[in-house]
Parts: sequence; C-alpha cells; structure tokens
Amino acid sequence: MSISFDHTIIFAQNSSDSAAFFREMFALPEAASWGSFVNVQLTDGTLIQFAEPPFEDIQFQHYAFRVSEELFDAAYARLVGGGIEHWADPRMTLPGAVNAGHGGRGVYFRDPTSHFLEMLTHSYLTAQGEPVP
Repeated sequence: MSISFDHTIIFAQNSSDSAAFFREMFALPEAASWGSFVNVQLTDGTLIQFAEPPFEDIQFQHYAFRVSEELFDAAYARLVGGGIEHWADPRMTLPGAVNAGHGGRGVYFRDPTSHFLEMLTHSYLTAQGEPVP
C-alpha cells in the first residue's frame, strides 16, 4: 500500500498573481487550469490550486517545499534580486539570512497573499523518521 499527497487549494487575494509568483519563484511551467482555480503543478505531480474565496479575511498558512540545492540557489537569487523580504527562521528574527539547520539550508518568505512559504533543501526527518539534529 502507498499514499501520496495529490493536491491542495490555497486561498489567495488574487489567484493569478499568487500562481505567477509561485511559478516564477520555483521555475515551474504553467499548468492547465479550470473553473475558479489557477493551478501550479510541482515536479512530483502534486497540484497546487490557487482560488479566490467568497470571503475577505484570508488567514495565512505555512507551506514548506523541499527543493534541490540548484533550485534553492536560483530561487534565493530571485528572492534577493526581487527585494523580497525573507528570514532564516519562522519567528522572523533573522532577516535577510538563510539557515543551515537540519543538514541543509532553509529560508522563509511571504507570497502575495502573505502566506508564509518555506524553502528547504533537506527534510527535518531522516528516512527512518528520526529528527535530523
């Protein structure tokens, strides 16, 4: 038996802007979209569907994405080049920096709706499910 994550809906103030930001940040091609969704497909096939909800108050969420070292370098250059505020930690106490915890690198930043995105190069857990020091 197996299980994998298929898709999620991320509420956005402007779904087209949020999807474009995500595609540009992570160098992803456009994906087929339908109905009220603007879709982004990750390289593993996972679908992220941006949608504008029928209410005003969108509570920000945290979404973490593991990326290759090469993509981290390119995306981080886009963050810095675009003047996008970012932090090495989730409490936003280390601005303009990258963390080197858990055997990799990581950075936190906000998307156009203020969702808190995390980009990391190494999982927080080992293949055996143990925390990485």
